[in-house]
Amino acid sequence: MKFAYFAAAAALGLALSACASQPEPNDMDTGPAQPVEDRVVEEDTGPVPGTAEHFEVTAGDRVFYGYDRYDLTAEARETLRRQAAWLASYPQVRILVAGNADERGTREYNLALGARRANAARDFLISQGVDASRISTVSYGKERPVCNQSTESCWALNRNATTVIQGGTTS
Repeated sequence: MKFAYFAAAAALGLALSACASQPEPNDMDTGPAQPVEDRVVEEDTGPVPGTAEHFEVTAGDRVFYGYDRYDLTAEARETLRRQAAWLASYPQVRILVAGNADERGTREYNLALGARRANAARDFLISQGVDASRISTVSYGKERPVCNQSTESCWALNRNATTVIQGGTTS
């Protein structure tokens, strides 16, 4: 009788363990976990060094000016210092510094103001050791706005000098 009782208890235990819920397999299951040292960690390495995108991300591609101004702010000088350092690392790269203005003022006035802004940025880059032969300038005045609304915040965005890679990058 003890044997029958023991056998019944064992059978009941096996039956209950067979009914235990198991997690449903899903598409996210990748098999057994790998030890940490065996896992390949993919990191976002960012833009390829030496490219125009790398320049924009690491140095910044534009500086901003006050209304009817072409003098460099402390923030603008810091951006231009980063640009000069980047350019020192890639001596084959040539750039264009484009001066821009907001929509207020005449076309002629804004072309002249854009030229003064581009030249201010160019002169600062040269003072930081960038060879002048690597830098071209152009003024677009108010002709190429980045923002088309007639608001102070848009006008502030449009008052800039933008540095564009012209050649010599890795891609």
